[in-house]
Amino acid sequence: MTAPLNHSAPITVEVALGDRAYDIVIGRDVLGSLGERIARLRPGARTAIVTDHTVAKSWLKPTEEILDKAGIAHTSIVVGEGESSKTYAGLQQVSEALIAAKIERNDLVIALGGGVVGDLAGFAASILRRGVDFVQVPTSLLAQVDSSVGGKTGINSPQGKNLLGAFHQPVLVIADTAVLDTLSPRQFRAGYAEVAKYGALGDEAFFAWLEANHADIFSGGAAREHAIATSCRAKAGIVARDERENGERALLNLGHTFGHALEAATGFSDRLFHGEGVAIGMVLAAQFSAARGMMPETDAVRLQSHLAEVGLPTQLQDIAGFPQEGLADADALMTLMTQDKKVKRGKLTFILMEGIGRAVIANDVDPAPVRDFLHGKLAEA
Repeated sequence: MTAPLNHSAPITVEVALGDRAYDIVIGRDVLGSLGERIARLRPGARTAIVTDHTVAKSWLKPTEEILDKAGIAHTSIVVGEGESSKTYAGLQQVSEALIAAKIERNDLVIALGGGVVGDLAGFAASILRRGVDFVQVPTSLLAQVDSSVGGKTGINSPQGKNLLGAFHQPVLVIADTAVLDTLSPRQFRAGYAEVAKYGALGDEAFFAWLEANHADIFSGGAAREHAIATSCRAKAGIVARDERENGERALLNLGHTFGHALEAATGFSDRLFHGEGVAIGMVLAAQFSAARGMMPETDAVRLQSHLAEVGLPTQLQDIAGFPQEGLADADALMTLMTQDKKVKRGKLTFILMEGIGRAVIANDVDPAPVRDFLHGKLAEA
């Protein structure tokens, strides 16, 4: 597996869902095609752009100008940054603004932002007038390779991550890799955790390619488009086979059971970005798998080493402000895990590993060994 030597023409990945199929368009400067693509997709539709304050500073005006050029009417809704907007209050703000803008069923909501904006705008679109179509324009690496694809939308509850939401597929995804140049290094690293996840869960060759080419991905070279397209193809294939996570799609949650609990324990704050929680969660899942004899210890070390090499946190002690109440207590973390969406009749489900590129769904995991494992990890401080 090798990356193109030069930036290629836009890459299109199809999410094959029958009459609800849609394209993910990936490449540098593809944002400029948004207006003409919407005009072809929904002639005469009006649009509402949902974004946050940070993204708005760089990309709201250019997006509005692109829509103006295509003759597409638009209004804009700006929310606060971060997980604090993925709340009941944030959903109310967006929903009421969409109603005030008279967005109808044949119109479009445009989610211009990272994973928070995409989840929030998509959920609002799913319930507005019992369902309005939307377009994802992801502006973070994490959103481009993960949250913008597959139709998961929602908000957080004080009791856990993404516990309220709906499956609502977009009708188009525009992933402009040039937009990623404006991300902070920390934000880009957090998104890279989701890229590495695709290699760790099902493609050892891709993981090895990432080990060799991550510097070019971070610097904005041609490897960036290749990595994003490979990640999107992997997710699109899984979503097409298991849209509503009745089986295989659960593998995409590698690292998330641990990671979501850590996010909740840190108050869904910037102390721990989602991708950072996933990075730590993947390492914990690998180490727990190795402790159970499921995978070689060397593979767990390999995964941790690569994530650490790119600057991601890989252990509990890497979380800002560690320890604190709820984060230094294995029982408290276990309580948060019981609110995970994959829990069935109170039984824990984990995505564990048999090796790099071989993740498996483990149902009915006994909580006692997990609690003991976490006690041990917390004691390493």
